[in-house]
Amino acid sequence: MTDSHRWLWLAGLLLAGWLVYQLTPILSPFLVGILLAYLGDPLVDRLERWMSRTWGVVVVFTLFGLLLLVALLVLLPMLGKQMVHLYQLAPQILDWLQQRALPWLQVRFGLSESFWQIGHLKALFTEHLGQTTDIASQLLSRATASSLALLGWLGNLLLVPVVSFYLLRDWDILVAKLRALLPRRQEGLVVKLVSECHEVLGAFLRGQLLVMLALGAVYALGLMLVGLDLGLLIGVLAGLASIVPYMGFVVGIGAALVAALFQFGGDLYPLFGVAAVFTVGQLLEGMLLTPLLVGDRIGLHPVAVIFAVLAGGQLFGFTGVLLALPVAAVIMVLLRHVNELYKLSDLYGKDSPTG
Repeated sequence: MTDSHRWLWLAGLLLAGWLVYQLTPILSPFLVGILLAYLGDPLVDRLERWMSRTWGVVVVFTLFGLLLLVALLVLLPMLGKQMVHLYQLAPQILDWLQQRALPWLQVRFGLSESFWQIGHLKALFTEHLGQTTDIASQLLSRATASSLALLGWLGNLLLVPVVSFYLLRDWDILVAKLRALLPRRQEGLVVKLVSECHEVLGAFLRGQLLVMLALGAVYALGLMLVGLDLGLLIGVLAGLASIVPYMGFVVGIGAALVAALFQFGGDLYPLFGVAAVFTVGQLLEGMLLTPLLVGDRIGLHPVAVIFAVLAGGQLFGFTGVLLALPVAAVIMVLLRHVNELYKLSDLYGKDSPTG
């Protein structure tokens, strides 16, 4: 590649980054549509064995719609009730922390009495506790105060299924046309790099997201069977946190043990039940879910996932969060090839001079 070509590629990358930054306010529905189309493409490809691709897309959309309807009608109201219940219990939890848990820690670790500022948190929750029933009216008044913003948000929400439907229907055609535009000399290398990026993203997005959903269901059902009042909420949060391996276990068991101590006091059986639920979840993840859904494909490192999501959100907001994992996968694949080229170069293989 000549110097002029290198500068041309660099200018193209800078222009693409500038365009992404300028179009950030309108990119979100298109990125969500692309993500849904990418996730649904393998299922539609399998359905093409028995029906046309358009009908396969209709079947997949119907399935997604039913799942979304179940979540809206069943899961969200239950989660809303538990969140309101948690908010109402917050002063009592702070009292329990101040009168029982924290004194034990102070005696155990020799901390001063002024180390914890629980009183300020309790006063804050108590002051705003009476406003919980007025949350809906406050949200509605803020939304209607800016009708244009509300219409824009609704428009973006309705745009997502439209974009994902057409992209999913024409996915193979678009991929073929993009491949036809590649320079003939570099087609093999570009296809290889894209295939590795697809493998990484597929292993993480399709595999790890299914693991996340399965663990969320296991944790939520198990904690509800134990009798934990906030079992559904903690189980769902633990499942969402499982998008980063092992984080869901740490977050979930910590929150569940605190909730069990507050609800059941010193009774050991609920604590053993909580520990059993998360132990079963980890065994299922390690022995069944991860080998079955993710396999031995190389995914993104947990630290890379955390950094990519935080960096994307800091730079580009919600659009950056959506772009974080694909960009991280591309960078990871490119760094892997740069490492291979470096090890094949004279710089790596040349012997050090002897004195």
